[in-house]
Amino acid sequence: MRSTRYFQKFYYGWMIVFIGAIGIFFSGPGQTYSNSAFIDEYIHDFGWSRSQVSGIYSAATLVAGLIMIFVGRFIDRFGQRTMMVLVGTVFGLACLFNSVVSNMWMLAIGFFLIRLLGQGSMTLIPKTLVAQWFIKKRGRAFSYITMGSFLSAMLFPLMNRWLIDTWSWQFAWQFWGISLLVLFVPIALFGVRNQPEQMGLMPDGLQPNQKESRRVMMGTMIEEAEENWTLSEAMRTRAFWAILICVSIPALVNTGITFHIFSIFSTKELSADLAALILGLMAAVGIPMSLISGFITEKVKTNYLLVIIFVIEIMLLLLLFVTTSVNVAILFGTIWGIAHGLERIVLNIIWPYYFGRAHIGSISGVGATMGVLGSAFGPLPFGIGFDWFQSYAPVLLMSLIFPLIGLVCAVLATKPNKEKLIANS
Repeated sequence: MRSTRYFQKFYYGWMIVFIGAIGIFFSGPGQTYSNSAFIDEYIHDFGWSRSQVSGIYSAATLVAGLIMIFVGRFIDRFGQRTMMVLVGTVFGLACLFNSVVSNMWMLAIGFFLIRLLGQGSMTLIPKTLVAQWFIKKRGRAFSYITMGSFLSAMLFPLMNRWLIDTWSWQFAWQFWGISLLVLFVPIALFGVRNQPEQMGLMPDGLQPNQKESRRVMMGTMIEEAEENWTLSEAMRTRAFWAILICVSIPALVNTGITFHIFSIFSTKELSADLAALILGLMAAVGIPMSLISGFITEKVKTNYLLVIIFVIEIMLLLLLFVTTSVNVAILFGTIWGIAHGLERIVLNIIWPYYFGRAHIGSISGVGATMGVLGSAFGPLPFGIGFDWFQSYAPVLLMSLIFPLIGLVCAVLATKPNKEKLIANS
């Protein structure tokens, strides 16, 4: 009884948010911003070419993305706690495996494991977990959990360089593997609960005797109980397919820019140090923007926010096209951070907002698959275009087609009505 009263005063959902942020932070070893520190080490130690390592990385990411849809279904079947402990354990072992790679086949397996478990699973599971604990306050909860992502992006590159320079790239992988096994897995095992109902609580910290027949959410009035869709039902809606396209396009464009940012700047006679500064600026601006975005999503319809995202994406490509000075580069990095902060919240929160909590793993898993696939293909148009034209200018202009398509899909991605779907069946 005392424990129940305690949790009534302090809603345990905020502890879930904290644990989720830790999970997303520890996705770092599977992210591109972390792996980039190891690429030159592989090339130097094994004599592999940059194209060989990059090709293996892209192929591994592609295969991992295709498998992510099954991870979402496993989340629905076994629950977030079991999956978080299992994935965290195997991910830690995968990092240890990467510390002993000695040939391309081992490198391919290592890349595949960390992309599947890190970039994909370790970001998907915490987000579906938080979606179970919040409805009305879901926007701000997602904004807080996203802090783990930005802190990871800021710290992992620095930590990796320090670990590699001080010891070795093998030690760096071992450090993160042991950290996952010793720090993260116990936190997930003892701290995670799949749903507030398992603790006698309700989403948002409401008490069972609180009767709220209606709530204001996303700018419209909806019933207290969310409309829960199965994956097959969601796939019959226009919104589902429109959102999938909206999810994949920022992943494609942003990964392409990030992967080639140093090369893009060099063609404009801008230094590599400035490119690194812009990446840091983007992350720094993204942190407060993601906090603001969480509250905005509770007031503004999500597809309106999607429209804003793609308008900003168009501005970014045009701005990068004319970036030839430090001041314009800083402006680009600032707007890029604003876009990232908004995207991180809106593109994840739209799934539970539109399709409910009951099957969020399966539905979000499809979205995660599209995001990973977008990131796998993102660098290709820029790389091929530069090889053809010896310039990024034509590529940047042609890339405008992607956010324009996203803009149309955002307009079409209105919230579906399950009753109408059933009536029309």
